[in-house]
Amino acid sequence: MPDGEQQKRGRPDTPAPQDAEDPQDPQDPQDPQEADAARRRRRAQFLRELHEAKALRDRVQPRRARAARMRQAMRMRAFRW
Repeated sequence: MPDGEQQKRGRPDTPAPQDAEDPQDPQDPQDPQEADAARRRRRAQFLRELHEAKALRDRVQPRRARAARMRQAMRMRAFRW
């Protein structure tokens, strides 16, 4: 038996039924307002972490951060309100 056939037999091509999404998942509330509030909480957490990561990158790479600020200043100077 070739190795390729043996590997194909070892893993199913279709996902198992337990891998399907659980309709009673606690992360997915049924109430639209609760779902919206949960989405806003996740988004706020993501934005906090993103801001923290950018601040860390700016502290670790000050030359790159200064160059990025200069490029942003040039873009804003060229932009007409």
